[in-house]
Amino acid sequence: MIRKTRQLAAATCFVLMTLLFLDFTGVAHHWFGWLAKTQLVPALLAANAVVILAVIGLTLLFGRLYCSAICPLGILQDAIAFVSRRRKGKASPYRYTKPIAWLRYTVAAVFALALIAGIPAVFVLLDPYSAYGRIAANILAPIYRWGNNLLAGLAERADSYTFYAVDVHLKSLLVLGTAALTLIAIGLLAWRNGRTYCNTICPVGTCLGILSRFSLYRPEFDEQKCTRCGVCARNCKSSCIDAKQTVIDQSRCVACFDCIDRCPAGAMTYRPRKTRRTPANPENNGGLTRSAFLSVASLFALTHTLKAQQLRVDGGLAEIEQKKRPRRQTPLVPPGAQSPKNLSRNCTACQLCISACPNHVLHPSGKLQTLMQPEMTYEAGYCRPECIQCSQVCPAGAIQPVTVPQKTSIAIGQARWIEQNCIVNTDNVQCNTCRRSCPTGAIIQVARDPGDNKSLKIPAVDNELCIGCGACEHLCPARPFSAIYVEGYLKHHNL
Repeated sequence: MIRKTRQLAAATCFVLMTLLFLDFTGVAHHWFGWLAKTQLVPALLAANAVVILAVIGLTLLFGRLYCSAICPLGILQDAIAFVSRRRKGKASPYRYTKPIAWLRYTVAAVFALALIAGIPAVFVLLDPYSAYGRIAANILAPIYRWGNNLLAGLAERADSYTFYAVDVHLKSLLVLGTAALTLIAIGLLAWRNGRTYCNTICPVGTCLGILSRFSLYRPEFDEQKCTRCGVCARNCKSSCIDAKQTVIDQSRCVACFDCIDRCPAGAMTYRPRKTRRTPANPENNGGLTRSAFLSVASLFALTHTLKAQQLRVDGGLAEIEQKKRPRRQTPLVPPGAQSPKNLSRNCTACQLCISACPNHVLHPSGKLQTLMQPEMTYEAGYCRPECIQCSQVCPAGAIQPVTVPQKTSIAIGQARWIEQNCIVNTDNVQCNTCRRSCPTGAIIQVARDPGDNKSLKIPAVDNELCIGCGACEHLCPARPFSAIYVEGYLKHHNL
């Protein structure tokens, strides 16, 4: 039952974590957003002492359960390895291999130095949670949304509004390519050798492996029962069991309990080290009950349906022809990030905020110093003052939580008018779009020719009121570049 309980916990965590990247209604984040904060690297960057101590305590007590039941990339590898073993038949493909210690600790050292020095181009590629986040956000999310749009079309024919169509945006070819290469590389390793990535490259696995050497509970051999048949080693996807020597490399063991379940002689046990095995209590296996799981799933489905109905009648913005992105000297980052520098040092580029943004203003950066981290751009929408989604979902503390009143007073940039792009000058017609769309009243109209009473009016920006939301830039009718755009601030400030 201990293996079944671990599998149920891992499957539940994996599905809910994936929903955080797929769901576009905000329901998943409302119920399960805390799951993203249980990931180790975001917790380190956010200085979340509760999560850090909990993961350390869990590892010291039970081994690398974090890797087998909480880390989504680790669970993905288990799923791929399971399919591989099914295709190959009952004969298990694994065998004991010696650890590649120099590679493990070199990668972990490089990761730690990059994390301390604030070099995101290095640590965002090695963090397992962020790697899975990019896979989910850039590969799985578009498929999920296309499926939703198909259901929306079918439901509309039946006069049902349970589903509603959403836009599917390709955020970045760079991030899509990185996610695809990551999935292919890790998938091939898992297909052939199980948890090779976890126990050879992953820096989180290496660090927790050091702690798991001292774990209280661990898989062990019962020397009196062991027949040295090697079944345990052939079923160990971590390749850490030397059946001939009856030795388990605890630093690589991910506590999947496959060896215990498959041992024909019952010689593998999970118990406190150097103590006798305590009898299990068949009355209580400590797992989730089926009724509890179904209750949570039903509640989530009901809330999702209600939210979909609400968004269906919400209206939203009219579709506008896509524009070209302006060249900003200072990038725009969300309210709560405090500054581009602060975001760069703390963001793991997991893409969770990008997936959660309902206004499509967050996109992955293609610059080396901020590789795949979120930047704001206003071609597809603008940062609505009442929306605080990105600040609520960030698990690393790169975007601090803000309230709606706080957000409306945080200036992230300043609107600038480009004279030669404005249709007042190019087409000699009056346009008041930027003034009407500004939610803070920061844009006023002044006469283009002060001495002429019938002069057309052009926009002027009051920097004391502008918060950089981008409504003026997004709604400006000028093409291909807006006549007014937002330049980011090096440091955000309150109005």
